Amino acid sequence: MAMERSLEELATLVDGEVEGDATVRVARLATIEEAGPTDLTFLANPRYRRFLATTRAAAVILGPGVACDRLPVIRCDDPYLAFARILRLFHPMQRPPAGIDPRAWVEAGAQIGASSTLMAGCFVAAGAQLGERVVLHPGCYIGQGARLGDDCYLYPNVVVREGVQIGARCILQPGAIIGADGFGYAQTDEGALKIPQVGAVRLGDDVEIGANACIDRGALGDTVIGAGVKIDNLVQIAHNVRIGDHTIITAMVGVAGSTTIGGGCAIGGHSAIAGHLEIGDGVSIAAMSGVPGNLRGGQVYAGIPVQEHRAWRRMIATLPRLPEMRKEIESLHTRLAALEGLPTDEGPTEA
Repeated sequence: MAMERSLEELATLVDGEVEGDATVRVARLATIEEAGPTDLTFLANPRYRRFLATTRAAAVILGPGVACDRLPVIRCDDPYLAFARILRLFHPMQRPPAGIDPRAWVEAGAQIGASSTLMAGCFVAAGAQLGERVVLHPGCYIGQGARLGDDCYLYPNVVVREGVQIGARCILQPGAIIGADGFGYAQTDEGALKIPQVGAVRLGDDVEIGANACIDRGALGDTVIGAGVKIDNLVQIAHNVRIGDHTIITAMVGVAGSTTIGGGCAIGGHSAIAGHLEIGDGVSIAAMSGVPGNLRGGQVYAGIPVQEHRAWRRMIATLPRLPEMRKEIESLHTRLAALEGLPTDEGPTEA
């Protein structure tokens, strides 16, 4: 049976206030376009504001200054954050029963918390330590001496290589690889000589790693991911990178070796960050940016190569006018040459 909650209960949860009938009960959350008569919806992006006039939802979560007189409203400062908190209430993470499936393989000397869950096809090497309430889905590999804190949740086919340390409450999505060898080679006359990667990886508490993301182990010291960091699918973090607490990195970003990224940063998808750089705290990098040098903290950057966002916007606004501007410059050059009695040249020709 669906769990129902009153608007009054939900408003208390999100530090909001109800405008309208606070006794209305809702059974789930839904998008503003698809919500039905027992659903709660929200409006965080102004692009969807037009749907307030047509949504069939029982109630809506709104921020300050957004009017709606046809539905009960939960009014709060941040509708998207309120949506996230309410969705977590309706859909708490379901953990499977504790126990080790007989088809899992645990080597002698591994330590497994009594309340943890190991499903069929897992492998846990000697010397590995798993805390309480850890969940390993089928196909997970935990290497020798690796450590997982309490309440970690590993989806299918996650690899945690030897010596990796993972804090509490971390979530690793399917196919994530933590602690693969860093890409380290020395060039010789005979070709590339592999440099042993003898460091490890350290993940802080409350880290989430997306599907098929790769975090390489350090060459000597460790690769370090701070507490609360969220890394999206298909991200590559090279050896000896250090990422500060609560930074968010979206899909298909690549960070080259030995770069330090501060805390509270946000890096847009498909961006590339060169090695041995310093990126300050609170930096935002727009999607598809290229970062070849250090970045000051607290700034917004965009472009290839990156520049401060305001300068990048001015440049982008100018680009469509370049052909017209070129023609104007050529015309001015011709007129100036005629006025001064100088010979004219044809100038650059169209490709």
